[in-house]
Order: sequence, then structure tokens, then C-alpha cells
Amino acid sequence: MKWWFLWWLLLSLVFHNITCGSSQENKNPCSQENKNPGSQGNEDPGSQENKNPGSKGNEDPGSRGNEDPGSRGNEDPCSRGNEDPGSRGNEDPGSRGNEDPGSRGNEDPGSRGNKDPGSRGNKDPGSRGKKSSKKDARSFMEDVNSIMKNGTGHDSIEAIQSLEQLLEETEVNETVSMPVGNLMALLHKPKYPFEGLEIHATETEARSNQFVPNSKVSVRLPRELDAGSDNTIVFCMITWPQTNETIFGAPDVLYENRLVGLSVRHKNISGLQERVNITMTLTTGINETQELLCAYYDFSAKKYCTDGCLTTLEPGQSNITCSCNHLTYFGVLMVPANLSLEDQEILTYITQIGCSLSLIALVIALFLFMINRNVRADVSMKIHINLVIALILLNIHFLPSKIVAELSSTGLCFYVGLCTHYSLLATFSWMALEGFHIYLLLVRVFNIYVKRYLLKLAVVGWGIPAVIVSLVIIIDNRAYGHASLDSSNSTVICYIIDGTIKIATTVGVFALVFIFNVTLLGVTIRRVLSFRHTNESNSARAKRDICTIMGLTTLLGITWGLVFFSFGSLNAPGLYLFCILNSLQGFFIFLWFLMSLRKNRDSATNTGRETRSTNS
Repeated sequence: MKWWFLWWLLLSLVFHNITCGSSQENKNPCSQENKNPGSQGNEDPGSQENKNPGSKGNEDPGSRGNEDPGSRGNEDPCSRGNEDPGSRGNEDPGSRGNEDPGSRGNEDPGSRGNKDPGSRGNKDPGSRGKKSSKKDARSFMEDVNSIMKNGTGHDSIEAIQSLEQLLEETEVNETVSMPVGNLMALLHKPKYPFEGLEIHATETEARSNQFVPNSKVSVRLPRELDAGSDNTIVFCMITWPQTNETIFGAPDVLYENRLVGLSVRHKNISGLQERVNITMTLTTGINETQELLCAYYDFSAKKYCTDGCLTTLEPGQSNITCSCNHLTYFGVLMVPANLSLEDQEILTYITQIGCSLSLIALVIALFLFMINRNVRADVSMKIHINLVIALILLNIHFLPSKIVAELSSTGLCFYVGLCTHYSLLATFSWMALEGFHIYLLLVRVFNIYVKRYLLKLAVVGWGIPAVIVSLVIIIDNRAYGHASLDSSNSTVICYIIDGTIKIATTVGVFALVFIFNVTLLGVTIRRVLSFRHTNESNSARAKRDICTIMGLTTLLGITWGLVFFSFGSLNAPGLYLFCILNSLQGFFIFLWFLMSLRKNRDSATNTGRETRSTNS
């Protein structure tokens, strides 16, 4: 619930108490003196003749339409005297049938309730009045169906919002299915305790907890909704008529022109730990240049979004499942495919094999470091081994991430996502420290002694990632969980969920490291090429220089920069190079480690020979 809504509700309560405290008689605080002076001019001129004749004597003297005591201060500033969207339920139930028959079709299609499009979920449960009848709901569904066929997109949005609220306020004692034209609604009155709900529907039939033959849509609602007997669950499937206009301004084609709406009376459902699953049967063929993407319509921003929704679609599968952590209107968009399913499968195998090979090689490198005393005394090798440890942690948590994401354990996925993020940041940090150390050795050369040098590097290399991860948790303690790797949400791992935090703390951090290390690599290459050995052949010198540059490129993580070039026509080639080189980074570092061991051993052997020669 937004902060402004809480402030709005607090002012309503204060205004209500002041009015009641100043009342001298035991009557409704919303007296005639407190009503909107302009309200008489806004009501239907013919409503006095058409309203229920008997209602006048029975109504509360001060009620005048059952409006909220504090409604003058609580209405939307932009509503210009229009009544609250929820006030439809407060009118005399019999008055709908007595109004001018032609007036319904002539009113502004979006004026029903004049509800702010962004107010979904912010509705005050206490502001709702009497419930509507099933007859009213069917009649309004017929109106909405007509607006969808003949009205504009804006009219349809307003009408569907009003329809959802009316369906929530419809009085039902059991599960009721209402097919009307292109609309299929199901109202379910849950029983306490709520154990979850399954809904199966076609264009003409919908049932709860009962299979429907040839169903188009199946919905599974979790127990976490905690719906009571007063929390009517509303399911509304809209199959859009054929039109030349885009549906709600969709940037891509909406699959089978279908939207599925879900809501619960008196509840704003969002941030679910156990997701809502909407499964749609695929009956229309999809070509190789397209892929399916689960999305929902944001009535506030008036656009389709994918936040909080995951797409599950396996090759050859006849249905698609959208797993979302909130309730609203959902649909499946047909978007241009970035990669074919075959490419995605190949890249997955390359990543798994490369990371597994790197993990084994890194563990061997760590073991060799521990058993070799001479290597442990080398400062450069100690920095290398910290990078090795960071990569080991990264591969240990990244490899099982997809498997963990498929499990229902939220806590385990949170842990894996957090550790993956921390180890990735630690890898970036130690790659930057490798560049800094090379700068001291090859560029500054003199006066490079730093007191407690390794301790300070360790504080930076392991401490800064810990600070970043801690800040992420402080900002959002649910930041880690099921996250998508691609736009279609078909590949899910345990990582950062929020896209903004992901870009800032992953791509942003690496961009800084990449710029720093590329600059240092350029300086280092220039320095290496300036070292000329006159007694060395051109081929030997070229071989040595190439090995040195490739080793530095691996240590500095320059190959990670391929992610910035994986777009457009370079998307597939760039991703293949990225997956091959970076999944094998640990193996390449292992080879560099072996070369360093050999170099140290040869250096020690030459030193021993010179010592023996001097002594003799």
C-alpha cells in the first residue's frame, strides 16, 4: 500500500472523528450540511422519478446515497465531483433496472466509477458498500463486451477496471460461472481455511477445482492468498475480438488476443513467496523468429511489464506457464526471438562443461599452492590464489543455481543468489587488484613498498563485495530469489530479482573494473614490447609476448567485456565467445599458474647452480 494512501486514510479518520465529536444529535455525521453542494447538479436529472419509490422513506436521513462520511476530503483531486468508483454498490439495487434504458449506452465508456487507472490495489476495503447482484454483473459484462468491440482502447481499459471492481462486489454464495460474449468470469467464495484454488476455463465454461475438457487456461492460486469467506476470488478471461488496433498498446502481438485477470476482494496481492501459476494451452503455431513472453498490464503506467513474472516453456511443450508473484491481468506476448532454442541449449551445455572443468582445475591449483612452500612466499602468487578462491566460490554456487531455482525452497534460493552475487563481485575485485599489482610491478617499479600490502588488498578484495551485498539486503531483504537470464524468462537461476539493482551492482561494478583493467593492459603491453632481448630470436620473442599478453588478459578478466558487444547481429557470436572464454577462465588461470610454478622452479635451479659454481 502506498504511503499517500495511508496518509489519505489517516486524514479520513481524523475528519470523521471531528465531525462525530461536534454532532449534537444522534444522527449520521454526513448531514445535509456536509454533503457536496454541487452534488445535486451532478446527479441524473431523471433519477428522482426513476428511483425506487419506497426507498425514500427507508433511507437514513443523512445518508443521501450512502456516501463515505469523509468522502469530500478523500476523493481524487482529479475526479471533479464524480463519486468514488466503489459507490456503485451503494445505490439502491433496484434502481439499475428503473433507469433510462438508453442512458447506459450513451454514457462515457470510461466514466463508470471514474476510477484512477493507477489505483488498482490501492482501493480502501472499508469504502465498499452493498454488494451487486449477479444480474447487475451480467448486464455490465454485456456493456464491456460492446465497448471492446466498438470502443477505443482507452474506453476498454476504463471499462475493464470498473468491471473488475463490480465483480469483486457481486454477491455470491458459491462458485458462479458467467460467460458473456468475449468475457468468461468466475466468482469463487472461498471457505476458511483457504487451501489454495485451481481454476480451469474455456471461452464458454469455467470451473473451480474441477477439470474442464479442452481448457484454454488453468490457474493455480497458492494458500498464501489466505482468502476468507468475505474475500471473493475473481477470475476473468478476456478473448479480444479481431481488431486492427494493438491491445492496450501492446508493443508485440498478444497470443490469441487473450488476457487473464485475477483479483481478490478487499486484498491487494503482491510479493507472494509461493507464486501464482497461469498455464495457457498453445494451439497456434510459433515460428522460429518469435518467442513467448509472460507479461502483465500495468494500469498505472498503461503498458505491459514483466517484473515479478517468469516464463516456463520447454521445447515441444503444448502449454506455457506464467509464474507471477502478484495478481492483475496477465497475457503472453509474442516477441522477436534473440536466440533459437537450439542455440540456448548449446550455450547451456558449453557453460556447464566449461565451469565444471574450471572448478576442477582451480581446486588443483589451490592444492598445489598449499603444498609448495616457495610459491606461498611469492606475493604475486598470493594475489593469484585469492582470485582462484573467488572463482571457486563463484562456480560452486553458479553451477547448481538453475537446479535450486526449480525447487520450491525460497530460503535456499535466497542463499544461493546471495553467495553467487558476493563471489561474482569478489571475482571482479580481485581482477582489479591483479591490474593494480601489475601496475606497481611494471610501471612504477621503484618505491612500491606498501606496509601490510596483502592485508590491505584482502580488505578491499573481500570487504567491498561484502559491503555491496549488505546494502542490497538492507534496501530490499527480498532482493535475491528466482531471476531470469533472458528476456523470455525461460532460463531462471537464483540471483538478484530487481533489474535496477542487478544492473547497478553487477554491470555497473564490472564496467568500472573493465575500464580500469583495459587501461592497465594497454600500458602493460607497451611496457612488455619495450623489453627487448638481443640474444632472443624473433619467433621466441613473439611466442613469449603472446603468452604474456594472453595470461594478463585472463587474469584481468578482459574477456568478460564481450558482454558489451553481444547485441544485434553480433548477439549469437558474441554469446558463444563469452560463454566459451569466461566459463574456461578458471582453466586458463590454472595454466598460467603452472607456467608460474615452472618459472619459479627454473629460477630456483639456476640460482642453485650459480651458488654451487661460486662456492667451487
